Amino acid sequence: MTRRELDAAGITDPALRAAYGHCRRLNAHHGRTYFLATRLLPVDRRPAVHALYGFARWADDIVDDMGDGATTAERAATLARLEDELRQALTGGARSATEPVVLALADTAARYAIDPAHFTDFMTSMRGDLTVTDYATYADLRAYMHGSAAVIGLQMLPVLGTVTARAHAAPHAAALGVAFQLTNFLRDVGEDLDRGRIYLPADLLAAHGVQRDLLLWSRRTGRRDARVTAALRAAEDLTRGVYREAAPGLAMLDPVARPCIRTAYVLYRDILDAVARSGYAVLHRRAVVSRRRRAAVAADGLARVAAARLGAAAHRAPPVPTRHDACSAKEAG
Repeated sequence: MTRRELDAAGITDPALRAAYGHCRRLNAHHGRTYFLATRLLPVDRRPAVHALYGFARWADDIVDDMGDGATTAERAATLARLEDELRQALTGGARSATEPVVLALADTAARYAIDPAHFTDFMTSMRGDLTVTDYATYADLRAYMHGSAAVIGLQMLPVLGTVTARAHAAPHAAALGVAFQLTNFLRDVGEDLDRGRIYLPADLLAAHGVQRDLLLWSRRTGRRDARVTAALRAAEDLTRGVYREAAPGLAMLDPVARPCIRTAYVLYRDILDAVARSGYAVLHRRAVVSRRRRAAVAADGLARVAAARLGAAAHRAPPVPTRHDACSAKEAG
């Protein structure tokens, strides 16, 4: 499948093909929901999405998964080298990159004219993760998520295409990126706490009598607390509100790209449903969407892809002559 995607996208250089293949493997391994949705895109657009995901994942892994022995200074130095290579590749051409994720990303940015500022903002948020362990207010968290999530939606827009002015679709695309990340924050509360981080804003938690110590106690003992449950339910409500902000943007996308994003929208929102069904037990176990549900949503997405492509083909096809047209042509002959 990788070869077909790369051929369709016109990516022929062996080094570039290898770089895009690396990004695709990162997407397939780490982003199950995202990768499933990507499979519904036109084949020629998939490598670009793999590149965007692959780079973001690589940077995130530097921050979180370099190994328990890596110091903050070592993570910061590795992240700085990645950012420096990215800057050179975006300004001096993709071929200056040696890191596969940078090579693929810079090529994608050039092909789709993606604003380099989106990548600068992303790296700023990644640097923040090295030292910031919590957020006092939702406004503070939104500032962080502009770089870590909203710009991902903005990077995607040129690849997806729109039927309206891109500026009209941009706020909804940014909101969808934020909604996806808030969903991950809620699902991963326990895992993030193990890393010393709390992404749920402190003012939201405090409104329900929750502080870090209570979360740590619940995580350590496996015991529940009504105050924690109430705070997590409030976080779910907040996240669903952001999904409502994002929803109008789906109809603004290129029809052949809509099934991909709609599938991601539905599956990520299903994670919220799984969190609620678990009784908000995210401090003790990970909420997951069942394989049966994922398959059903994917099947619906495939049906929508077929309908969109049929509609696009009909739009391109020449009109079928009517009987009057045929008679007129015969008389003219």
